[in-house]
Amino acid sequence: MEYTEIMVRYGELSTKGKNRKSFIDRLHGNVARVLKDYPDLRMRPHRDRLHIELNGVDAKPVMEKLKNVFGIQTFSLSVEVSKDFEDVKKKAIEMMHEAYKPGMSFKVGTKRSDHSYYLDTNQINLQLGDAICDEFPGIDVEMKRPDIKISVEVRQDGIYLSYLTIKGAGGLPVGTAGKAMLMLSGGIDSPVAGYYALKRGVDIEMVHFYSPPYTSEQALNKAKELTSKLTAFGGNIKFIEVPFAEIQETIKASVPEGYLMTIQRRFMLRLTDILREKEHALAIFNGEAVGQVASQTLESMMAINDVTTTPILRPVATMDKTEIIRIAEKIDTFNLSIQPFEDCCTVFAPPSPKTRPNVEKTRKFESVLDIDGLIERSLAGVKITTIEHGDHFMESNQENINSLL
Repeated sequence: MEYTEIMVRYGELSTKGKNRKSFIDRLHGNVARVLKDYPDLRMRPHRDRLHIELNGVDAKPVMEKLKNVFGIQTFSLSVEVSKDFEDVKKKAIEMMHEAYKPGMSFKVGTKRSDHSYYLDTNQINLQLGDAICDEFPGIDVEMKRPDIKISVEVRQDGIYLSYLTIKGAGGLPVGTAGKAMLMLSGGIDSPVAGYYALKRGVDIEMVHFYSPPYTSEQALNKAKELTSKLTAFGGNIKFIEVPFAEIQETIKASVPEGYLMTIQRRFMLRLTDILREKEHALAIFNGEAVGQVASQTLESMMAINDVTTTPILRPVATMDKTEIIRIAEKIDTFNLSIQPFEDCCTVFAPPSPKTRPNVEKTRKFESVLDIDGLIERSLAGVKITTIEHGDHFMESNQENINSLL
């Protein structure tokens, strides 16, 4: 059967009252960015549906991309039929032949926006149900949990039928909950934290610290590729590269070894907070999980957070590593995250960092540093780019493996 459109149903937007239109407009824009490689598609957003006209485009790859876009509850392949009800019956029977297997049950559900149509909702359900029962003798009708649901939408321009409903990603359209910064490393946890931020509608901007010559170009490209993976859930993401080598060298030369990691992270947080203010963002996200490493004990978090009053949100804070890995595999970041290109957090990691750093001692050790000068010079080297869905920065996995042999 040749389908004519994909019908998208919104998720939590039904609860948004007067803000509903802005949420729908944002979702429409996010979908358009994710589907930018399909210029022949035509999108028509409405109050309760987003209609994507295929215009001959193969529906399968389009649906694969739609599965990831936050703000979508479900979507269905639909076919347009004339308002001649005999044509509707024929198409519904054809659809049932495509979907039906012995023992399956069905129901018909109708939504009618064209109230001038000569058959009302109940009449359509009954007459279409009767036609299907005549074609498939003995088929069961099940109103609560049918195996097949023939959905009928009567609109001004025609009647649309569908039966295959696919679950979407849920959540809120990215950008409807404000903007925040995500401290993105090259590891497993921070992309997962970004995924959860995006799911709640937060428009995230990536802040990535790199330290050439201690970190490689591949490590930087790995962070960009991780960002590109996350664009699947809502479109373009701004990527902010922050040079960090001078700060790390200075800290290593001036601070007791046990406090190196704590003070490095304080500088990272200061820099991220300054960038947040410049970008008019409201909060900072990171991938910290309580107790996972030395810098993520509650005492360490307290000592690091001491430099700002900005909200620090940690979506994976209470998750086990196995739970985080499961989500990383689901969103296709895990295999990329475990590639052995070291980031700046690992190359300067002390062998025995303090797991319970004292805030007062941290401030004292830090006071010998030219904090303002170090931050100013780091900010002068910041580079900002926009990463779009489909951008690539890494070689294939096999090429990367070969380069390491």
